[in-house]
Amino acid sequence: MAVLGAVVAAGGAIGATSPEPSGATASAKALAVRIVFPTGRVVGSAAAGGDKGGTAASGSYAYPADGSAIVTGATKAVTTAAAGKIATSSSTSSAANISLFDGEITADSAAAHASASGSARQAGGAFGGTSVSNLQALGRPHAFGRAGLGNWGYLVIATHTTKRTVGFDTHAYEGVSIALDVHLVTGHGGLPAGTEIEVGYAETSSETAAPAIADFGPVAGDQPRLLPAATGPLVGVPQEVEPELTAAPYVYPVYGSTSSSDSYGNAKQGNAYQHGIDIFGGLGQPIVAAAAGSLYSVGWNHASGNRLWLRDRQGNQFLYAHLSAFSTLTANGAHVRAGQVIGFMGDTGNTGGLATHLHFEVHPVSMLFLGFDGAVDPTPYLASWRHIASLAFPVATGWAPKVPGTIRAPEPGVVPLGATDISTANGLDPASLRRSLKPGPVPHSAGG
Repeated sequence: MAVLGAVVAAGGAIGATSPEPSGATASAKALAVRIVFPTGRVVGSAAAGGDKGGTAASGSYAYPADGSAIVTGATKAVTTAAAGKIATSSSTSSAANISLFDGEITADSAAAHASASGSARQAGGAFGGTSVSNLQALGRPHAFGRAGLGNWGYLVIATHTTKRTVGFDTHAYEGVSIALDVHLVTGHGGLPAGTEIEVGYAETSSETAAPAIADFGPVAGDQPRLLPAATGPLVGVPQEVEPELTAAPYVYPVYGSTSSSDSYGNAKQGNAYQHGIDIFGGLGQPIVAAAAGSLYSVGWNHASGNRLWLRDRQGNQFLYAHLSAFSTLTANGAHVRAGQVIGFMGDTGNTGGLATHLHFEVHPVSMLFLGFDGAVDPTPYLASWRHIASLAFPVATGWAPKVPGTIRAPEPGVVPLGATDISTANGLDPASLRRSLKPGPVPHSAGG
């Protein structure tokens, strides 16, 4: 430090200058239809994209020319991109009247959306509005998740992938959203095995601006440079690590169709930052246990509303916040299996004006010594977790996919927790966990 100080002082005597930081960068790409062959060749509808943004629209699309693999009605792709000290990009694509393999798969419409931003300290993005309307595959309706296609393939609805990169002095983010993704495991409809048909494709990326490095003039010896960005876990900053969670199986924490906002690490009021992500859905949508384990700190506080913590068998901890109500099995010390319903989506607490959503955090056991700052980005984990296909009881029809010919399901049974303010309880405090696991009555009030 003494040597560095001497060099800086010498530079200051000569007259240091501080150049403007180099600009952040952003780009986007959108296609209504994108077909990727196992050789890597890509064909599809008109694309919009680049670092300036653009629009591409057409009356219809067919591949091959006779439409035997896919044919659509109107298609549209729109992108925006702006770079500077702060970079933003967005990508939206849509297709109507979709038919694959001469009607084996049909949908009224498919749309994908993705956005990205990069500022001086962080890069991130979000997905919202990605959906498929009235999808029918091999004579059966589908509204979310993954579905098999006989012995020749499978489809995935509303899939999102993200990639984060930390460089010497920059952060980069890439996000891809696909409304309908059809994978061929064997040859079908004239297309070879390994082909992927993506209907509604949106891609965005951003990279933060490199911090300015002062010019200290012709000083003898090595020139001073900024230290590289910290890569280890630190208190007060978002974590860049992704510890392995080994208490599998893990499942997606919401049953049904959702969209998500990858807002982990985004700055909040003061010096705080977002410790998790928000998963958007419908009021009353079932919330499930992401893993087998025990529930604790079940209750309410001003910020999180109805909230609970789940501790899996490895010791990893997961926070669920803003629930409308808890399921009848939810209580301090309750043991749950992965996929069991533990609550219902809502907007309780201080949701900041956001739509109905679940706030979800991941706290790996290896990071618990950092307290709340041991939270890591849930998005990479959620991308690989299985979506459960069915529940053990009927669910409400206000948000659930409607299946023709079915009987209207009754409302799910709910017993809300009594009005006990536990706002001073810390879900990451080991004493809080021990107290919640003690046997004893749980303050529930009757309700439905």
